[in-house]
Amino acid sequence: MKFNINDLKWTRTPDSSNITENKIEIITKPHTDLWQRTYYHFRNDNAPVLQMSTNEKYFSFVVKTEFESKHRFDQCGVVMYLDSENWLKGSIEYENERFQHLGSVVTNNGYSDWATTEIDASIKSMWYRLSRREDDYCIECSTDGVNYHQMRICHMWKGNGTIQFGIYACSPEDSSFKATFTNMEITDCKWLAHDGQAPDQDESN
Repeated sequence: MKFNINDLKWTRTPDSSNITENKIEIITKPHTDLWQRTYYHFRNDNAPVLQMSTNEKYFSFVVKTEFESKHRFDQCGVVMYLDSENWLKGSIEYENERFQHLGSVVTNNGYSDWATTEIDASIKSMWYRLSRREDDYCIECSTDGVNYHQMRICHMWKGNGTIQFGIYACSPEDSSFKATFTNMEITDCKWLAHDGQAPDQDESN
């Protein structure tokens, strides 16, 4: 499987975007987001999402993001959006002039969680690598596109068949910014098979 920009299709279109062979730019619209229920008790499902489809069970997708975020919760990154209640995303969410949140959200059956770590607000570029092993997924990040660090391993209850994956950008509050995506690539799965504790034996035998 190779990355072909012509295979990308909008799940939801932004008001402004520019797509070329090597670069995608999205200008976010205010009050756009992806979130389902948990803690905040609201649902927001209107962020622009640009994806391609595959039934390939083992692969990795890499993308470099650059962003001019400046308002609380401005974000852009990698996404696997199956439907409104089943998706995952990895991104940096701007918080204030001091720090922002590098994190991931996994949404299964209509409930989102959010795992984060604080990073300096001066960081305005990040690479992401989304890897699939059947219905399990791994999100990693990198500041140089070479050395990747694990952000999240998760299971997607509806992620075993044909999936859609790609990029997104949004501004949940009254804001707008430009997100730029480059260096998009699909490779063999870089998330290697587990080498350690063996799976539990089937006790029914």
